[in-house]
Amino acid sequence: FLDRKTPVFRDDVCVFVSQSGETADTMLALKYCLERGALTVGIVNSVGSSISRATHCGVHINAGPEIGVASTKAYTSQYIALVMFALSLSDDRVSKVERRKEIIQGLKYIPQQIKQVLNLEKRIKQLCENELSGQKSLLLLGRGYQFASALEGALKIKEISYMHSEGVLAGELKHGVLALVDENLPIIAFGTRDSLFPKVVSSIEQVTARKGRPIIICNENDDVWAKKAKTINLVTLEVPQTVDCLQGLLNIIPLQLTSYWLAVNNGIDVDFPRNLAKSVTVE
Repeated sequence: FLDRKTPVFRDDVCVFVSQSGETADTMLALKYCLERGALTVGIVNSVGSSISRATHCGVHINAGPEIGVASTKAYTSQYIALVMFALSLSDDRVSKVERRKEIIQGLKYIPQQIKQVLNLEKRIKQLCENELSGQKSLLLLGRGYQFASALEGALKIKEISYMHSEGVLAGELKHGVLALVDENLPIIAFGTRDSLFPKVVSSIEQVTARKGRPIIICNENDDVWAKKAKTINLVTLEVPQTVDCLQGLLNIIPLQLTSYWLAVNNGIDVDFPRNLAKSVTVE
């Protein structure tokens, strides 16, 4: 943000997301925006932190203390806070009334759906032992909303298990990443339903055509993946379906569990990975 010398003006709103509220580079970006007269909003987990004090207004995500270095529950709470922030901004838009209702209704079911996803833990543990054990690298494919989930999942796996992992935009496979794909490279792909679903299916077919054996995070009782599993080499992890912009809340949990079991299987301290600190207070 600062490296690009982003133009910021008095009528801009700048949002700063930080679990600790003390992140050094975020604080510097905040100072930059304040100097230019922008309205600043903080989304933090720590009451009384530097960012919460310096911003004009904000949201305390109320996730509670997070002991582990890798952020999990704070990520989920920040995600929900940003969705609710967007909902409040659209409050006076008549064209968005039905979309708002859909999202608000979806949020009500998220806690129960997360409990359902946690039931996958035993299956994920087995996949980590049988499919991912001993691997050196992992690709995560996502598109649209799920590209963010791929990036976050890759970060968790790097942080906790020390396995090289990379979140890749599924639509860009043919721009270079496809050269890496063979029968030996583990791949996790998001195949949950949204407006981009047909394109995601096409990307995953490109992977399987090159002998890749992806693990697909898909919606429960999805006939498309059930039929493909009979003819091509893939594994599915089924999660409940929700509104497209909320699906990432459910999709990220299998990856958090994957990072956990990869680390445990290798005797790695899950809460305190090497070389990392909970709060990054220097650039």
